[in-house]
Amino acid sequence: MTKRRVTKTQSDQRPGTSGLRRKTAVFEGKRNYLQNYIQSLLSSIDLRDRQGCTMVVGSDGRYFSRAATEVIVQMAAANGIGRLVIGHNSLLSTPAVSCIIRKIKAIGGIILTASHNSGGPGGDFGIKFNVANGGEGMMERISQVSRTLEEYAICPDLRIDLSRLGRQEFDLENKFKPFRVEIVDSVEVYLQLLRSIFDFSAIKSLLTGPDQLKIHIDAMNGVMGPYVRRILCDELGAPANSAVNCVPLEDFGGRPPEPNLTYATSLVEAMKGGDFGFGAAFDADGDRYMILGENGFFVNPSDSVAIMAANLSTIPYFKQHGVRGFARSMATSCALDRVAKAMKLALYETPAGWRYFGNLMDSGRCSLCGEESFGTGSDHIREKDGLWSVLMWLSIMAARKQSVEQLVREHWAKFGRNYFCRFDYEGLDPRAAFYLMRDLETVILDKAFTSQKFAVGDRIYSVERAENFEYIDPVDGTVARNQGLKITFTDASRLMFRMSGSDGGMGATIRIYAESFERDIERHNRETQVVLGPLIAIALKISNIHERTGRSGPNVIT
Repeated sequence: MTKRRVTKTQSDQRPGTSGLRRKTAVFEGKRNYLQNYIQSLLSSIDLRDRQGCTMVVGSDGRYFSRAATEVIVQMAAANGIGRLVIGHNSLLSTPAVSCIIRKIKAIGGIILTASHNSGGPGGDFGIKFNVANGGEGMMERISQVSRTLEEYAICPDLRIDLSRLGRQEFDLENKFKPFRVEIVDSVEVYLQLLRSIFDFSAIKSLLTGPDQLKIHIDAMNGVMGPYVRRILCDELGAPANSAVNCVPLEDFGGRPPEPNLTYATSLVEAMKGGDFGFGAAFDADGDRYMILGENGFFVNPSDSVAIMAANLSTIPYFKQHGVRGFARSMATSCALDRVAKAMKLALYETPAGWRYFGNLMDSGRCSLCGEESFGTGSDHIREKDGLWSVLMWLSIMAARKQSVEQLVREHWAKFGRNYFCRFDYEGLDPRAAFYLMRDLETVILDKAFTSQKFAVGDRIYSVERAENFEYIDPVDGTVARNQGLKITFTDASRLMFRMSGSDGGMGATIRIYAESFERDIERHNRETQVVLGPLIAIALKISNIHERTGRSGPNVIT
């Protein structure tokens, strides 16, 4: 029976580009916090679209996911949703959710994840709603509804079994048709899609043949465990011990499920030993990845997407569908631009946020895209896709018969090397971060700044252009302003500053990005931090970030 329950509005439920993220204790302990947000989300869908429609629900397995899924089911039934498709035990990777949405033409999908943030009772929880084109969608509408919400609808007595595959139907007194819940295999539909993209036999030969490539894959106790086991081991023949940390845990084993050199330390150490030729790690919900080669050779995400772009002719999917263009986020290095120029294809520079890529793909302008934050994808779905990216690398290695390091170095020799790094200052006081960025914008947008020269050691950097990045969507004409501060120097070096995550009690993050291009192959073996040291010194000087935040350095360098 549907019940309507009175509630009080919440003042902090405006979702960001990755949905709503808060401390788990807020969702679990604050009265009606979860119910209010789900009602705001459901009410943001037009009632005519909502009645009888299909939605997908999945999670990365973090603490509170099962309890939240049960509430979502009860509220979806009460709000007229006709059918829910849910992953087995509520588990679905973000790429798998996008895959299912598009396959069954669902109205959208609710994904319970806080991506690479820590899990467990003391960690973080998140909810995002994805639509068919990959956009998180409806953010402003959800925020508006949440500020005026007075009640929510729920069927509190409705119970489902998340562990039982198959259909469960419920007759609700307010509906002409039964409310249907389908618990589906978490991997199967996504696996079918991957089979249509790659030459699985070629990858299997690479992993099992006489010159077997030994791989080491770390699922970081997130949702990717079942996918790695089923696809890389069972389907493609990698030995079972190739995959580690494949049991999804509610707290991810007590470590942040973040695939970078700072947090994926067990993978880094395993690869340094020289026993493996290829290594990868995934974040909690499976849309981000990190690639390492033998002896721990690190592949920068900006290089990764550029190398994929340069080798698309080795992938059956792109042979069949063609390549229409590339896109990258503003903060990603320009390595992809050089490939696009060589291939005479369009290159789009977008703000952070996958929905901008989705628009380009839907309009036929873009086939491959990536972000420096370890996310890459193509138009096979409308999300970044970690396992797809790993299979891209394995496919290229199988076709080219080269190691990870050989592929990267050959790419640098042909296109030049874009030295690139990112400094993350996390957990900052939101007000301090806001005023720092505001004052920095004033400095760089002053007319006198464009004639500035910075002398660091024996180098002189001359400013060519400074801006607060603005994007005009070529598809729908919408304008996205204030997307990050960008300084371009006359030698093509760049500095960028972005702020994110300034709410929810987790503090703000300021990210500083530095990039320098080197054509000379003799200078491709230098340490990234040495090459970018002068640019970082300029960034610290003009932002005064250490003095203004009380920090002595960043939390993470990638």
